[in-house]
Amino acid sequence: MQKYEILRAIHQNYLVAVIRGDTNFEAVQIAEKAYEGGIFTLEITFSTPQADQVIKELSTWSDERVIVGAGTVLDAETARIAILNGAKYVVSPHLDPAIATICNRYSIPYLPGCGSVTEIVTALSVGVDIVKLFPGSLFGPAFINDIKGPIPNAELMPSGGVNITNLKEWFNRGAFAVGIGSALTKQVKESGYESISEVSKAFTQELARIRGG
Repeated sequence: MQKYEILRAIHQNYLVAVIRGDTNFEAVQIAEKAYEGGIFTLEITFSTPQADQVIKELSTWSDERVIVGAGTVLDAETARIAILNGAKYVVSPHLDPAIATICNRYSIPYLPGCGSVTEIVTALSVGVDIVKLFPGSLFGPAFINDIKGPIPNAELMPSGGVNITNLKEWFNRGAFAVGIGSALTKQVKESGYESISEVSKAFTQELARIRGG
């Protein structure tokens, strides 16, 4: 049941902080501030130096709401390293059946980046439960309806292009969850890491408002 419990937690948390740090220290700082703002699903990208160690550190946090995963995973070897260091889900910018095999072996959700109906159907065929729409800015929320028409069982998570303004539309269109990256850190240079906490809080408050109707 591990895989389905993780999927349920990702859906419940809904907001996924996509964390890219120039150093492993910076990645931890971003993760901590996103958490302080109420975002509990944290995706540590492997474009971050020593990403595996960041995942390992964050996986020791005691809050059971926190789900730590690996992003920008380009091959099965990296996926296995991430999983052995505590990653509860694996995200890649592309679809790789070899990564799907590794993740299925360890009962870990795999979220591949897809941009066409063919890729989405192929992803479902290799056991993918959630498809990452990437980059989300190229599609827009209406794309979810376009996909769910012919493939109603497809669960989709946009990553890229998600902001406070369009969060409600992504939600109402049926996005399983949403990945938030640059929107969290765009004010860091001017306002420091505390800005991440404030932006995260704004997202969580908007999500609560949306869910409240």
